[in-house]
Amino acid sequence: WDNTEELLRQRFTLQMGRVSIAAMPSFAGNLLPAALKVFRGRYPRVNVAVHDVINEQVLEMVRHRRVELGIGFEPESSSALLFTPFYTDRFVAVVARDSPLAKRSEVSWEELLREDFIALQRPSAVRLLLEQAVEPRHGKLAVAFESHQLSTIGRMVANGLGVSAVPSLCIGQMQELGACCIALVEPYIERRIGLMMLADHTLSAAAQTLREVLIENARESR
Repeated sequence: WDNTEELLRQRFTLQMGRVSIAAMPSFAGNLLPAALKVFRGRYPRVNVAVHDVINEQVLEMVRHRRVELGIGFEPESSSALLFTPFYTDRFVAVVARDSPLAKRSEVSWEELLREDFIALQRPSAVRLLLEQAVEPRHGKLAVAFESHQLSTIGRMVANGLGVSAVPSLCIGQMQELGACCIALVEPYIERRIGLMMLADHTLSAAAQTLREVLIENARESR
């Protein structure tokens, strides 16, 4: 009993523990590491499992209690989930550095779609958002190349295979891969990104503390 009581005390005081979080790849690979570094610095004995999965799987994992926290696009509507917005993300165009478009301060969808388009594969939320926004004005999105990974898309664009559009939180990643990002207009595509948890769930001490760090870090990075 004494040993069990001590383990519970350590978990409650965050001297040990484990927390699982699901995050869509565009966030997991760009902004999440900085927040985890802050969390690790404060609570070095709490382990974090990160599931970098597409937005739809983030929602599913939270709803089925496979993780306590999820990061992704704001759900259309769900009373079962509590959503805390981090910021509103606006999509940007991704082009090769030697493309004539790279010299522009902005590009319209009409101009971008004259090039071969590279997209994330369905059922990616990014792909669905693009299709929903573009089709009313420009018809069905014609896709020349598809990939499951943003890093692959960045490399394809950098090597001159075509153009793409990604959330602005991916700008640093795209630039590291050798591509160039510019403002994308007509139409603007925006969506709130934030933190999700079950509305009726009381978070563990580790998850609650991680939630606080994520919100704090998101505010500081604006």
